[in-house]
Amino acid sequence: MAKRKKQRRQREKAPTVDYADPEGNVLTLRQTLSAGTIAKVGEPPAGDATSQDDAWRRHYEVLFERLAVNWEISGLPLDDQKMLLGRYRMADAETQRWVRRAIAEHLERHIPELAG
Repeated sequence: MAKRKKQRRQREKAPTVDYADPEGNVLTLRQTLSAGTIAKVGEPPAGDATSQDDAWRRHYEVLFERLAVNWEISGLPLDDQKMLLGRYRMADAETQRWVRRAIAEHLERHIPELAG
């Protein structure tokens, strides 16, 4: 008797929004997140040993991980999640500030429950 393969339901891709920096690099963010993801991102950091600065940085890294779909830098697109996070972590301070501003603007417009 032949085994039947389970058919995977194709997930519908979430709509995205592009944000361009002054140099023309484009960061593409998911327009929506699931309710479970919103709840998880909104949780306070685990552990008392985490400094306020560490908690703040990690919060933006989690937001970046969940929202970033693509980041085109100097015409070269990055769409692998590990590469995207690595690029964000290696970015200079000004680039990280720009990304945080783009995320804050994005949350205000599209996911207000995470804004602020």
